Amino acid sequence: MAQIRSNGTTAANLAKLAARLGNGQSLRVGFLEGATYENPDGSTTPVGYVAALNNYGHGGTPPRPFFTNMVAEKSGEWPDALEAAMHATDNDPEAALSLLGEHIAGELRQAIIDTNDPPLSPVTIMLRSMRRADPSLVVTGRVVGEAAKRVAAGELLKDSTSTKPLVDTGQMLASIDYEVTVK
Repeated sequence: MAQIRSNGTTAANLAKLAARLGNGQSLRVGFLEGATYENPDGSTTPVGYVAALNNYGHGGTPPRPFFTNMVAEKSGEWPDALEAAMHATDNDPEAALSLLGEHIAGELRQAIIDTNDPPLSPVTIMLRSMRRADPSLVVTGRVVGEAAKRVAAGELLKDSTSTKPLVDTGQMLASIDYEVTVK
């Protein structure tokens, strides 16, 4: 969870905003509970879990820190965005936090869209192609081995399979949401 911090002249503005917002207001942005991938066996996997694996890397998959980079690059702008939202909503905390939530959610969507490095491995691209040819394909160790054999044999893709990281099905991008809690 990111916290808005400031120093210098915006610190006084933040104190005024905090007083106008009152106690008990919160904003959560990201992959909230309930956002899940449906697995072939009928079980589900939380999108937030998959997003974290992609952000930090896992096993042989390199990190693609779309979320942590977005927070590091954009969070310094959020106090001013919140102040503008308070002005735009006549100091309505719930409406202002909703505006800020939509703004940050948009930044997170753009961070996913802008992530291109590191590129996907040829085996991952082949797996995408194989799944596109057979949507019922369940990716198992055997299927990964088959994809690796095809890549090693120089098999070329015959379709327009996306080579873009993080947007294979579009589910992660579509699952970004925000929640405002006002007590």
